[in-house]
Formats: sequence, C-alpha cells, structure tokens
Amino acid sequence: MEVSKRLKQIPPYVFAQIDQKRQALVAQGIDVINLGIGDPDGPTPSHIVETAKQALDNPVNHHYPPFGGMMEYKEAISSWFSSRFNVNLNPKTQITSLIGSKEGLHNTIMAYIDSGDLALIPDPAYPVYRTSTILAGGETYFMNLSEENDFLPDLEAIPQNVLNSAKLMLLNYPNNPTAAIADLAFFEKVIHLAKKHDILIAHDLAYSEMTFDNYKAPSILEVKGANEYAIELHSLSKTYNMTGWRIGFLVGNENSVKAIASLKSNVDTDIFKVVQLAAIKALTGPMDHIQTCNDIYVSRRNLAINELKKLGWGDIKPNKATFYMWLKVPKSMTSADFCTKMLEEAHIVVPPGTAYGPYGEGYFRISLCVSEARLKEAFARMKAKNIYFDNTSVASR
Repeated sequence: MEVSKRLKQIPPYVFAQIDQKRQALVAQGIDVINLGIGDPDGPTPSHIVETAKQALDNPVNHHYPPFGGMMEYKEAISSWFSSRFNVNLNPKTQITSLIGSKEGLHNTIMAYIDSGDLALIPDPAYPVYRTSTILAGGETYFMNLSEENDFLPDLEAIPQNVLNSAKLMLLNYPNNPTAAIADLAFFEKVIHLAKKHDILIAHDLAYSEMTFDNYKAPSILEVKGANEYAIELHSLSKTYNMTGWRIGFLVGNENSVKAIASLKSNVDTDIFKVVQLAAIKALTGPMDHIQTCNDIYVSRRNLAINELKKLGWGDIKPNKATFYMWLKVPKSMTSADFCTKMLEEAHIVVPPGTAYGPYGEGYFRISLCVSEARLKEAFARMKAKNIYFDNTSVASR
C-alpha cells in the first residue's frame, strides 16, 4: 500500500541513518563515541523524580488530564516566567502544555500553514521546522544563518515580496545547531518586522537556561508589544535533564495559544498528570542543579577547544549557550565526507552540517553530552587517524 505524497516529500532523516551505521558498528563489538545527540547525560534531579514516584501511587493521577494542561502546571509556568523574564502571563489564556517542544513546533506549523503558505525558516536549523512545513503543504524561504552575521538571519536581506507573503517565522536562540545567541535588540527588530507584515513569530527557547560566561538568554516576549505577534516554546528537557519525560509549554499571543491548543485537543490527550506534577516541582523547586550542569558543560567546552586547537581548529569562539559546538570541516572535504570519515575510521558520531539545511554545508556539530574522559578519547582517536583541520601540516606536528 502506497504512503501519502506528503510523506514522500520528506527527506531521509539524517540522524536515523547515522544511528543505523552506529548500531552496525556496535553490533560488531566496536566502541563508538556518540557526539551526535543533544541528550543530557546527567540524571533528572532527585526531587523531581521523588515527586513523580509519589504522584504515581495516587490513583487520582491515573485518569485523563485536562486539555491544555493542569491549571496548577500553568500557574507554575506563569510564576516561573514572571520571575525569570519579568513578563506576566495569564495562565488561562496565554499558556498551553506541550508534549515536548518538538511536538509543539509541529502543531504550531500545522495550525498556521496551509497548502502553498510561506514559512520563514532559519538555515541551518532544527530539522522539524522544515519537515513539518512540508507535511503541512507549505513553502519555505530559508533565512541564511551565516558566520559573518553571527548566525543571525539578515532581516533586511529578505525580499519584500517574501515578507508580504509569509505567515510564520521560526527562530531559535540560543541556537541549535550553531550555539549562536541573540539579544533583545535583535528581537525588537523581529517584532517590528512582524507588525509591518503581519507575521506570527514562533520562538523556540529550548535552551533558555543553558547559558555561560555571564550571558543570560532573553525571551522575545520581553519586547514591548510582542504578545500581539509572538509565541514562545519552552521545554523542560534540557534545563531539568528531562528529555525522556516529554513535557514543555507554549506561551504568548492569546489567539495563537487558543488555536494551537484547539488543534492539539484533536490529536493528543495531553500529558500524564504524574509528569505534570513532576514538572511543577521542577519549576518551583530547587534550581541549584542548573548551575552545576552548566559548569560541567563549560569545563567540557574548554577541554574540547583546547584539544581541537591541537588538531588544527585554531579559531574557535567559545559558545555562550547550549551544549553544542558548530565547527568547520577540514579543508577540501564536504560535511558528509568528513562525518563519514569520523564514524568509519575513528568510530565517532558527529552529524554533518547539511543535516540542518543546505547552508550547513562546510560545518559539523559536536554535542558535549559525554564525560571529559570520553571527549579526550574522541580527540585522541582523531589524532591517531590523522584527522586534522589541515592535513597538509600533519607532518610538522
């Protein structure tokens, strides 16, 4: 039986293909170091886990949850948001629960993009932005995130006819995969553009608390008037080491929150109450683990920078957010060729930049979600296999 045309349009999921190769090597007994996945290697904080254990024993929590999230969960979100960003949200009308921000991104696109509608998508970017637009039947305009522009889209370079046609713009700062950051001045320009062209801005703020070197990520909703044109998606996955729990939230423009919640009520039955109660504890309980985790990522980042410099990657700007490093591939190699070499020769998984879009060519991404010992082993393997940024200088090393 033939699958739908929309499914045929979706390009192969590069990460699934990479993982198949990884599994094949593991099946041969080969030790593979996975620097490809953004999944915190630390445990979920114990006070969150204990809350879930206690909630699981209460039969009241075994039934269907309310659509859009438990009011207690939304009130906890509102309180956290006010404390963190000094932005007040109405928990009844400006917040809805998400089964992780990936689901929220997909449903946001499905709620606003019809066949032929135009979405402005950063490139390189989290692949869901593009694939969900394809599934919705929409068209994409790729906003190039170039190194020369600090991996921010050049808003002035977007053609006027494109802006006049666009319905939705997706943004993500701190950014995956580039680890780039944005300030409020940038978001002010974005909201000005949204007002002028009547575009909904969906800001993916999954890495809001994973910030370093005195940088603190802003919310787009801090911009005056942003509630009229913007929504923001948050996830508990990275902040609280809760990737497997699948919980997040969407906030902002009331009409958009209502529309997306309405769509979701037709395709899912919300989040298990036990998980919501654990999330409440996360948002209202101790936060000291965040700094502890961030200190670990900074230490790993610094180690990686030092080791990569020995391998010829000399000009690396320390990332101020996320646990990713976005690096150029060695000279005269494509992203795909380099990542294949890393996997087949050094048995290290890293995704090619093209996994995140055409403008990702020439780059690869490293995830700092393994121990320092494993990172050192990875770089030692690269040296042993003569994987340098510039192999012409290997003889002099």
